[in-house]
Amino acid sequence: MKKGIISLSFFASLATASMADDINKEMFEQIQILKSKIEALEKQINQQKSIKKSNPLINEKRIVKIEKKLNKVSKKANLAKAQSSGDNLKWNVDFRTQINNLQYKLGNGKKVKNEALMTNRLWLGMKYKADDNSMFYGTLSYNKLYGENSSNSSNNSNFDWVTNESATNDNEIKLKEAYWLYKNDTFLGSDIPWTASVGRRPSTDGLAINYRADQKRKSALAHTVNVEFDGASVKFDTENLTGLEGSWVKVCAGRGLTNSKLRFTSDGLDYTKDSTTQNIDMAGLIAVPYDNGQYSVHMNYAKSWNLIGNEDYNSNGKLDTNEQAFKDFGDIEYFTTMFKVDGIGDGISDYLDETIFFASYAQSKTNPDAGKKMLGSNSSQTGHSFWLGVNAPCPISPDDSKIGIEWNKGSKYWRPMTYAEDTMAGSKIAARGTAWEIYRHQQLTKALSFGMSYLYIDYDYTGSNGFFGDFGTPIDSNSSSASNAVKSAQDIKAYMRYKF
Repeated sequence: MKKGIISLSFFASLATASMADDINKEMFEQIQILKSKIEALEKQINQQKSIKKSNPLINEKRIVKIEKKLNKVSKKANLAKAQSSGDNLKWNVDFRTQINNLQYKLGNGKKVKNEALMTNRLWLGMKYKADDNSMFYGTLSYNKLYGENSSNSSNNSNFDWVTNESATNDNEIKLKEAYWLYKNDTFLGSDIPWTASVGRRPSTDGLAINYRADQKRKSALAHTVNVEFDGASVKFDTENLTGLEGSWVKVCAGRGLTNSKLRFTSDGLDYTKDSTTQNIDMAGLIAVPYDNGQYSVHMNYAKSWNLIGNEDYNSNGKLDTNEQAFKDFGDIEYFTTMFKVDGIGDGISDYLDETIFFASYAQSKTNPDAGKKMLGSNSSQTGHSFWLGVNAPCPISPDDSKIGIEWNKGSKYWRPMTYAEDTMAGSKIAARGTAWEIYRHQQLTKALSFGMSYLYIDYDYTGSNGFFGDFGTPIDSNSSSASNAVKSAQDIKAYMRYKF
């Protein structure tokens, strides 16, 4: 990611240039100047042609030279017009500097902490609307700890102090999202608006997470799915079909892991199937049966195949510390239903009109492959989770700040797909236990905002943030076998954020 900073800096400068009003004004002035030049040249050519008719001895080379100059000026005018009229890629910036205070308490009573973990996160968003039916969206991402990580320094050429001054052999830049979206007001002649999309999915920061993240929601319901994915979706607005206000359905499918060999394999079978792994695919249905803008119901069902994990124990049941390779363990199914109120009551008070409340219930159900265990069990196991949240104006400054409080409770075998949840202490949604979070966001200027939060997780069982093999086995946090596991976690954070 280190060299990618150069590219990101370039894109950031491009973003500023494409959006600035003074640039558009300058382009307009250039067009007017070039337009006057073109008119003068056209007038000159017409005069020369008129003279030529009356005088056959006129200099042909002079006319050719003037025509070439006219073509050159016309091309510049067209370029300036295209740039100033908005026919270009639009960029936006979301830059966050954050500090976290992390504290963990282990089952044996030991405490581990990091008092000041600092990070920079940059998202460069891009969009382009070629016509009324098709759009492109993308996000480039940079998310890094302050300074160099000593455990990651292999040599001085890669040292973070000289990232942009030394030549390296990597060319990495992270792509968070990239997809096209097609929309139409009719489907096969019926009055059913619909959309279709393919690419790197907007599958993180979905509904419910978006409130404490202080941003617009993305596609998924965050209670069960919050992970980056490549895939496709088709959405149908069904209000005209069902008569249910604001109703719609969306079918999604994607791939999280590909069982393909890479280029230059030793057997020469580039990009053929790799027998040691399976494709990890996910498909699901998101449905909103009712949404009148104030009261809404959101549901989803999803299934993922060939989930991976580590196997700590060999065939003899003994601990195998050398076994670190991911293996396939089985499938998992998810179900979520969420009720949301955007404005409590009907004109009771301005404060309640701006208050949001949601309640969500989710299930996860494992389906282990024959002879294998998922979450420590070779039988299908169902996990449950509850999530309640309130987001309201801050009483101190209700016009420019929001406060929120959330509560999560997960059962022994609860295991969502929330690996990308943006918390330094691990996914609170995945907690097999109880989690509390309180936060506050404040808008300081049009672009600059400040936020802070407190998160506490009390684990009833271990493995909440693990994968689907032995590391994900739920063990009672009070048992002696969990003495080295995290019993509770605390994360206090504050950030400054710039968005435009």
